[in-house]
Amino acid sequence: MDKCRLNGGELIIVRSGANTGDCAVVPMALSGSFAAYDLIVNINTTIALPEFVSAYMYTSFGSAQIDGVKNRAAQPHINSEEVKALEIPLPNLDMQRRLVAELDAARARREYALAEAERLLTSIDDLFKAELGLTDMEAPKQAGYAIRLSIAKSTNTLSADFFHPERMQAVRLIQSLTNSPLSQLVNFQRDIVKTPGDSRYIGLASVASGTGQLTDAIETAAGQCFAFQPGDVLYGRLRPYLNKVWLATFSGVCSTEFHVMRPFNPRKLRPEYLAVVMRTGLIVAQTKHMMTGNTHPRIANEDVTNLLVPLASETTQRKIVEATLARQAESARLQAHAETVWREAREYFEQQLLQGGKT
Repeated sequence: MDKCRLNGGELIIVRSGANTGDCAVVPMALSGSFAAYDLIVNINTTIALPEFVSAYMYTSFGSAQIDGVKNRAAQPHINSEEVKALEIPLPNLDMQRRLVAELDAARARREYALAEAERLLTSIDDLFKAELGLTDMEAPKQAGYAIRLSIAKSTNTLSADFFHPERMQAVRLIQSLTNSPLSQLVNFQRDIVKTPGDSRYIGLASVASGTGQLTDAIETAAGQCFAFQPGDVLYGRLRPYLNKVWLATFSGVCSTEFHVMRPFNPRKLRPEYLAVVMRTGLIVAQTKHMMTGNTHPRIANEDVTNLLVPLASETTQRKIVEATLARQAESARLQAHAETVWREAREYFEQQLLQGGKT
């Protein structure tokens, strides 16, 4: 195993699989760790910086070389001889340091913008509680808990986790407000479509956890789906703690792992408000203690229909929705800005390489 031991400062390259060719410089903090099946490259630091070589591998020039060798077999793969044969431009060390420093600065700006975008999205939960006058839930302090048998009988369940103090606290908070079970507020749409066809398909990987945003994942399906319309709320029932909730902005089809909810009366319960509610900690604190199944834990249909939802006046709902939309729009702007900063930095890196330097 000694040949796999890392000292820090090496370049580590993924040897096989979907991420073949991905690389990074091993931080000194990981000195003494093992690289397993990855390729370990010790760079001659008298002529090249490991950080510079790593950055180059992600340029169009570096990627083209990797792609040219890794796809020659059924399974993407690259070996040490192919890595040795890669052509690396070598400007002087001062220029390498400058280019790496500029990339690091751009990466820091990108990460700051993305962190701020994420903060805006996650702050919506606090906005919701503030508008409804709710206090923060306190983390349960007891190591164990008990309930009366009569309470268990009244709920038709003997699941211990169903009565977890966190869930009971969330229920009590909602009960302190005007509330209603979902079954009295929405129609659960189950319009089955045999195959997606040409319709846009939304799977669980298509919805980001906790934010209600669509991801870049492009998913397909061969079997049955549920149809949905703009304004429907898609709520993921598989592993509900992942908190995958999306307000549909177009028509399409989705995985049957979603509940497709359509409010009976949009004036009493705005779809946009429902989507915000279903992503809040109040709901997650309930649903994560209501799962059944070990390998693929889900929340039962009956438990979803009985979920208590805090209601609010039309004015308050509108205020929450407008503030949410504003934060989502600013978050999207920051995300776009972050990617622009990073793209321009990488383009500049490539332009500087084209201006000269031996290989």
